[in-house]
Amino acid sequence: MPISKVSLLVSTYNWPEALALVLKSVLNQSTLPAEILIADDGSNDDTKKVINDFRSSTEIPVRHFWHEDNGFRKTIIMNEALEHAESDYIIQIDGDIILHRDFITDHISEMLPGFYIKGSRSMLSPNRTAEILRTKRIEIHPLSKGVGSKINATRITLFSKIFRGDRLRSDNLRGCNFSFWKKDLIAVNGYNNDLQGWGHEDIELAARLTNLGIKQRQLKLKAICFHLYHRINSRSNEDLNYSKYLKVISDGTISCENGIKRH
Repeated sequence: MPISKVSLLVSTYNWPEALALVLKSVLNQSTLPAEILIADDGSNDDTKKVINDFRSSTEIPVRHFWHEDNGFRKTIIMNEALEHAESDYIIQIDGDIILHRDFITDHISEMLPGFYIKGSRSMLSPNRTAEILRTKRIEIHPLSKGVGSKINATRITLFSKIFRGDRLRSDNLRGCNFSFWKKDLIAVNGYNNDLQGWGHEDIELAARLTNLGIKQRQLKLKAICFHLYHRINSRSNEDLNYSKYLKVISDGTISCENGIKRH
């Protein structure tokens, strides 16, 4: 399998069973990443063991960025990993996302200066997720039981251009299937560390990319991934974070003050 010149960034927090399957799907890729960066928002030693075991199974450099568990501080650890990425282009996923075999290949085929890529995800049911966790089998057919969003689960590259959208848009980005040029993230100072708790850190980042003039390329029928079911995180700060997103739009903010670098 060819090795690309892109970095794969994986966010995780205290779900080692899922992370092990995500990393297994990385090894199955038709194109491998040049490095794997794991941004860990304070997981315990079980996650560290999964990462160390994975290191022994691959020659791909695996770099684990961790900080102490002190509530939801994902943006901080993501920024640390982003700053240390050695590739010019980064593909970002979450630690509960099973990748289609051609996921990285598809992102690479669509990357273009002046754009970031927003892919789609297919949601797996609780029963299908439990089965995958039990059997460790990650081969998922789009028409099989427990696979939601059949279009998002289907790869037909011949027709993908029909559904592809290139536009200035920020309100629909999900960091679980996202790729970008590192220089663009540096230009907007990465994720905003002032967003506390879960909610809207991805669209706030996308809004600043939009203000910079970076367009979104939205993909369908390519760059397929499957989201393992889990309970919804606490959303107590969602409204406050959303108000900060709206302020970025109204003010035309490009670079946040508290990001990769603190102004």
